[in-house]
Amino acid sequence: MNELGPILPTPVRLGDSGRYTGRGVAIAFLDSGFFAHADLVKPDDRILRYVDVNRKDARRRDLDRPDESSWHGMMTSVVACGNGYLSDGHYRGLASEAYLILVKVGTARRIRHDDIRRGIDWVIRNRERYNIRIMNISCGGDFEASYLTDHLSQSADRATRSGLLVCSAAGNLGTHAGHPVLPPASAPSVLTVGGLDDKNRLLFTGYDMYHSSYGPTLDGLQKPEVIAPGIWVAAPILPGTPTAAQAELYSRLSATADEELRTVLDAHPGIDEALDAARHLETPMIRQLIGAKLRDNNVISGAYKHVDGTSFAAPIVSSIAAQMFEANPALTPQQAKRILMSTARRLPHVEPEKQGWGVVDVRRAVEEAERLARPGTS
Repeated sequence: MNELGPILPTPVRLGDSGRYTGRGVAIAFLDSGFFAHADLVKPDDRILRYVDVNRKDARRRDLDRPDESSWHGMMTSVVACGNGYLSDGHYRGLASEAYLILVKVGTARRIRHDDIRRGIDWVIRNRERYNIRIMNISCGGDFEASYLTDHLSQSADRATRSGLLVCSAAGNLGTHAGHPVLPPASAPSVLTVGGLDDKNRLLFTGYDMYHSSYGPTLDGLQKPEVIAPGIWVAAPILPGTPTAAQAELYSRLSATADEELRTVLDAHPGIDEALDAARHLETPMIRQLIGAKLRDNNVISGAYKHVDGTSFAAPIVSSIAAQMFEANPALTPQQAKRILMSTARRLPHVEPEKQGWGVVDVRRAVEEAERLARPGTS
């Protein structure tokens, strides 16, 4: 086990009580691709189904072969549902015992507007078969559109009516002209999630916004409804890639005694050209280079790095929702959305249009879900 870095795990930064883990709840993830990461399949495989909307012959074994399109969906699914297997449980998600349905709707190079719609429609058709309660969408369509005419937005609204809580990333265009929120995040019933910059610390004071997209939408709707950590988020590194080999080497060198540095470098040629060329430098210079490599590549350990984007804020909210549905299986999508909004805490110095109802509060949200489960409560 490599020494872990100082990035706070999601349950710690959100003050999770640990009482719920999404047990028995299934979350569908729509993304560019996926990988059967150890944090999802060991010691128990929690992936119930894998489907590719563009390939009828897609099989579960496809998830064992990493490629460039595997990265994003692997990270979003593990951020929500990983059990921290490769970190002794340290970097686990809030829904570490939830089941997963993985729906590939594109590639790392291209996700088409209509393919997201096809993915949503597949989840609606198979909702009861796999007891899916939540759909996480960390990708967006090609263009802004009114939900009155846009089929993708209409599918997202139909998903909510069918009994699914749809959590969608707001997007990262907060500094762009018009800061557009694209479908399906712009659909009325969707719980749209923006990004929080909590500075990787626990004190609520000093928190700020990530550069999330925000409304009003073309239909005049205010988005996002809530925000969650969108930077400094621990996520897995895709095994079997050059990035994984480099991260493993950087982490190992960081933990190696000075007198052994060159021995380790000599034993691992060809992984990093700069380190290969640095073997004859003085030890302090090698240490400085190793530190720069760890920092510049966001490496936490040989198995994890820290990432940013509302793509990761959305699955954090999906994982909170999984805890809520575990606590109260009778909860409706509309109730879950309302609870997540009403229990959130606003950042006092940030305009409401950028943050919606504010930072999600896992404890308060779960407690309210529990309260509604008591007889005579409405």
